[in-house]
Amino acid sequence: MNPHQQAVHQLEQVASLLKDHYKDSPEFKRAINQLKYPDRVIEGEIEVKMDDNSTKKFTAFRSQHNNARGPYKGGIRFHPGVTKEEVLALSTWMTWKCAVTNIPYGGSKGGVIVDPKKLSNVELEKLSRAYVQFIADYIGPWVDVPAPDVNTTPQIMAWMVDAYEDYLKENNRPLQENPLATFTGKPLNLGGSSGRTEATGLGGFFVLEKLVEKLGLTRKQDVTIAIQGFGNVGYWFAYHAHKAGYKVVSVSDSKGGIFVEAGLDPVKTLECKQKHGHLSECFCVDGKCDISGGKSITNEELLELEVDILVPAALENIITKDNASQIKAKAIIEMANGPTTPEADQILADKGIILVPDVLANAGGVTVSYFEWAQNLQGYYWTKKEVVAKLQPLMEDAFEQMWQMKENKQVSGRMATYMTAVKRVVDTMILRGI
Repeated sequence: MNPHQQAVHQLEQVASLLKDHYKDSPEFKRAINQLKYPDRVIEGEIEVKMDDNSTKKFTAFRSQHNNARGPYKGGIRFHPGVTKEEVLALSTWMTWKCAVTNIPYGGSKGGVIVDPKKLSNVELEKLSRAYVQFIADYIGPWVDVPAPDVNTTPQIMAWMVDAYEDYLKENNRPLQENPLATFTGKPLNLGGSSGRTEATGLGGFFVLEKLVEKLGLTRKQDVTIAIQGFGNVGYWFAYHAHKAGYKVVSVSDSKGGIFVEAGLDPVKTLECKQKHGHLSECFCVDGKCDISGGKSITNEELLELEVDILVPAALENIITKDNASQIKAKAIIEMANGPTTPEADQILADKGIILVPDVLANAGGVTVSYFEWAQNLQGYYWTKKEVVAKLQPLMEDAFEQMWQMKENKQVSGRMATYMTAVKRVVDTMILRGI
């Protein structure tokens, strides 16, 4: 299945679990059929004048899945592997992710087929501004609120905000609300929110705390964690887990990973990686790095470690039917988007491995993006302490709702999470007569 077919398949699974609640009503059937496809897909080519004065065309997309519960919300990714099917799927999953934490958004996603590493800074800025011109008629604080995603940054959001304001002026569009609220993930001095950088990893940590509690693992220092991916999300998850007393025994990046039985120091490990350009031999414990303190492993070996919690925090589709039977963790927290295939889901469930799905586990990022949007609309600034205080109960409540549904309906963590999210969206659609 391509990503969009996978998203539709998941929706159909959830619908079959919910149909008795709705007594298979026509309104329910209509809502489910409508949710299989986005409300709108914007697709085309954008032109950029390159540094050598040539003109290059890039294929671009914006998928707006559903806005029953509020404005569309979703990131923009710049990547050579972007496909229409991927963007459609990600916009669908964003609808569920926003519904999981009960924030008032629907789902959207954007992408441009490009390798940004091959662009100069000037070309990257031109591409960012051209993309805004491409979608400008379809975005706004109460319409669709884009954000950073793969290979897009706060700086790119700053360029996009500026381009959007230019578009409004050029088209004599009145500023009825703060245009900064059209984009989230912005730099702090341009309306960004404190705490946004670590929000996804921190939200995942709050999920970890609740999961460990449900599993009855009372001694944090004995709980072992392996994290595949040591980018922003994986690092901040490791940082907060280590700080709380958990034993992070393994992390990895695209080049490979490390195993440190005593439990690694995420801060020193990151410093070592930045210094050497790779994680190999960054065996750092209690503030010191010792070449004899651990061993290098592959990403495949990390997935099969005998740990309590496995955290895929990098790539899509890395847990498959080919390796799921080899996973020995008690539980999985999906911090990456779509790291587990449907076939692998079934194998993990049969093995009794508890899985907290991506749309719940990594929802901290979009939740703090919602906080940023709210601050922009209010013309107000929240401290990091306030942001964290608002994020924690939302993540904990979402986990509790998932767990209760899982226990009551005897379904997997993924299906339990999706049932709650889809029901919220469908109920709103029925109420509004959509």
